[in-house]
Amino acid sequence: MTQTEIIITVAACLIVLAQGIFLFIDAKKRNRMAWVWGIVGLIQAPMPLICYYFFVIRPDRKKRGIKQ
Repeated sequence: MTQTEIIITVAACLIVLAQGIFLFIDAKKRNRMAWVWGIVGLIQAPMPLICYYFFVIRPDRKKRGIKQ
């Protein structure tokens, strides 16, 4: 592996790890299957974030009456 490939691999791993941690913490605050969202967040980026927005955050905001 070249140095560039190593840097890209490390950056991708950090992005996916940060995404998984964010999804876990936010889902835990909202009582929405935190472990499932955390594991799904570790699979790839950014699709789990987009799905989380449409399936958890957006309905939660509508329920609370917060405008987007």
